[in-house]
Amino acid sequence: MTTPNPAYKSLLDHLAHLTCDKEIDAVLSALLTDKEQQDIANRVRIFDLLQQGVTQRVISQQLGVGIATVSRGARALQQQDATAIDKLLATHRQQEAANSKIE
Repeated sequence: MTTPNPAYKSLLDHLAHLTCDKEIDAVLSALLTDKEQQDIANRVRIFDLLQQGVTQRVISQQLGVGIATVSRGARALQQQDATAIDKLLATHRQQEAANSKIE
């Protein structure tokens, strides 16, 4: 990853120090449109499904996104620190499990 510019670095620092989900949501909601938030959520789902061995075509159909979106997610997954992504996906899977218990 390239060195973040100062404004992005300050955002990362700010988010790292927030301890309340509502504060994090408020910051991200102010910065991101609903579509951008959905795109980020889909990227996490794409990572998760790829790690489970689901094909890119099936992921595209399941999430209703283009195959190029899934391919971009696959490339990003290969280029990122596996430990960081694994931690993200562990959190995602815990949340998914908690949500399915509620339903």
